[in-house]
Amino acid sequence: MSKTVSELLVGVLEQIGVTQIFGLIGDSLNPLADAVRRSKIEWVGVRHEEGAALAAAGQAKLTGRLGVCAGTTGPGSTHLVAGLYEASRDHAPVLALSGDMPRAMQGTDFIQTTAPDLLFRDVSLYTETISSPAQAAAVIHQAIAAAYSGPGVAHLTLPQDVLSARTAGAASSVATLKPRSEVTPSETDVADIARRIDKADSVVIMCGGGCRGAADLLGELSNRLKAPLIHSVRGKELMAYEDPRWMGGLGMIGTKAVYHAVQRCDLLLMVGTDYPYSNFLPDKGAVIQIDERAQVLGRRTPTELGVVGSAKPTLKLLLDRVAAKSDASFFDKVTHERQRWDDMLNKQADLERSKDRIHPQAVARAVSDAARRDAIFVLDTGLNTLWSANWIRQSGSQRIVGSFNNAAVGTALGQANGIQVLDRSRQVIALVGDGGFNMLMGEFMTSVHHKLPVKVIIYNNSALGLITLEAESVGIVPFREAIEFPNPDFAALARACGGHGFTARKPRDLMGAITEALTVDGPAIVDAVVAADEMPNMPHVEPEQAGHYAIAKIKEAVLAVTGG
Repeated sequence: MSKTVSELLVGVLEQIGVTQIFGLIGDSLNPLADAVRRSKIEWVGVRHEEGAALAAAGQAKLTGRLGVCAGTTGPGSTHLVAGLYEASRDHAPVLALSGDMPRAMQGTDFIQTTAPDLLFRDVSLYTETISSPAQAAAVIHQAIAAAYSGPGVAHLTLPQDVLSARTAGAASSVATLKPRSEVTPSETDVADIARRIDKADSVVIMCGGGCRGAADLLGELSNRLKAPLIHSVRGKELMAYEDPRWMGGLGMIGTKAVYHAVQRCDLLLMVGTDYPYSNFLPDKGAVIQIDERAQVLGRRTPTELGVVGSAKPTLKLLLDRVAAKSDASFFDKVTHERQRWDDMLNKQADLERSKDRIHPQAVARAVSDAARRDAIFVLDTGLNTLWSANWIRQSGSQRIVGSFNNAAVGTALGQANGIQVLDRSRQVIALVGDGGFNMLMGEFMTSVHHKLPVKVIIYNNSALGLITLEAESVGIVPFREAIEFPNPDFAALARACGGHGFTARKPRDLMGAITEALTVDGPAIVDAVVAADEMPNMPHVEPEQAGHYAIAKIKEAVLAVTGG
């Protein structure tokens, strides 16, 4: 029995386990919507198509499974593009569907005309128009396979008349549409890694997102080598903050102890990370990089050995090869420095530090302390990322999702919605700056509409804080007229949308507002009004950069006095 192309597509998505499609309905998508309505897939209507792409990306990042989003003809699809970069840059499998005008109208400069295959080419691993019902089954298979093989974004353009047309083609080889398998390195490469580790007196192991599921193996290797474990921001979630082997992050989202460890060790072993900030990596000494993506090996810092392999199988083989080390002096020194850094973080997050001002560090720590042990934190981009990522003390069973490679402002709430719809009983907390929340605040209505109990914590400093910091880092006076802005009453906005709203303006208000927000049924916003002049900790500052900060501050002081 023949099916329409829409029914064929939805049937394949059902077979591979897709449970939601995020999007906005339009005329060209009506045939698709009708097929979804008669399926087990939930249509999650968003308030902006970028929110749809972000929701699909959030799901795909969390699970490694295909996320799906859709936009209708012209602007409905172009709005997807910005959000799709979130999946593209963080290598998450997402299928984007673009409705399009009937084929008879193409090439006539008809209303809402675009060239979707050109538009989506940069953000997609695969983009194709289904121009004939006969090709639908093969092209649908190819798109999903491409999304998983990247992983990344695949895009299909779906003319309305093609979606409605019947096809005799049937979906085949559906069982092949699944996430990539792990890669096992060669015995020769493992032996080479082990030989170099055995020669080194001090080893540091840097863990990235590719180490998910390998925490026990990392801990065992750390014990055997007396090696501190450090992480990229994507790797922060892997182990509990309190684990004595888990020394913290590298870079601005990191600690001075870790920076010193990386610079002083004999060997840095990078596992499952393509850490991009080369200025924090050693420019001398031995570096070994292990990653299942051959193209990332050796591109960030001079590397003695690059090995293609997934974290788990590589670490298992390595544990059978390396000799145990007995000298713990390097590990103990890093531990001591880490404890001193932690003491400083604790003081900065102390609610009693100020009577009248809420420091942003205290917001992150309060959320961390109140969150469930299996909560999912979704971080936005900006100065708020530094507060959240540096002051959250993860449990090891919590997850942390963010715009780690795309580094886009305004992405947290959309991703949080996509994650929350997977399990409405799990606690999902979006930590955002006021600038980022303003960009896509309409997606809070998506939370309310679909009964998604996302909790949104807003660092409200009435400014784009990171832009200020970036300007000062190069000696430029921040352009206040462009950086600072008024905000609505976010708590009142939440209530007007049908959610819950709480405000904290003084330290005494903060813990109560956060605790209540995390326990109420349904979506909630906490408007935390924080000190706007708080400076983040700098694990490492180059002398030239320190001079730039000083010059910028002097200029700002002079302008304040002269009124310039």
